[in-house]
Amino acid sequence: MPHSNQLPDTPTKRQLRSHLLQRRARMSVSHVAQALRSQRSHLHAGLTAAGATTVAAYAPIGREPGGDDLPRRLHNAGFRVLLPLLRADNDLDWAVYDGTLVAARFGLREPDTPSLGVNAIGEADVAIVPALAVGRDGMRLGRGGGSYDRVMDRTKATAIVAVLYDGEWPLPVPSEPHDRPVTHTVTPSSGWSPAVC
Repeated sequence: MPHSNQLPDTPTKRQLRSHLLQRRARMSVSHVAQALRSQRSHLHAGLTAAGATTVAAYAPIGREPGGDDLPRRLHNAGFRVLLPLLRADNDLDWAVYDGTLVAARFGLREPDTPSLGVNAIGEADVAIVPALAVGRDGMRLGRGGGSYDRVMDRTKATAIVAVLYDGEWPLPVPSEPHDRPVTHTVTPSSGWSPAVC
């Protein structure tokens, strides 16, 4: 898919976020559908190869990679799925996904099951985290709230995976001391790959 590259050689986080969100908004419905099919296939294969039984994930909204039915697909594939509950301080609590989601703040969707606490992320074999881009060093660009950097400090997962569209890895992602890297990326063309390249 052609797209203009209006970014400087060393973009700021804000510039990169804006560019990537605009790029996602311009993707055609057919392009997104094709990308989602590939992402789902690669993700399932990677989780299976990793021997995962409990997966921490998220409920994508809008054009986020993985598709809005990501939790259901993971659940139906037999994984125990933990989904985040956004706390008032922007930290993430966790709950088991039982097949239903309810509307939450900021347009998010969350499970309506008992919270397990912020440290429940430690139960996950693999953590799937939202991202706008990932750099050659594995550094992840999120939405800027810092929620997932805290999560990544607590996880004991053998793999921390960012699901992306083609062209979102590897990119020149600026990082700060509080930022945390992912270990793997999943893209339609590259599949499940080590994030550091």
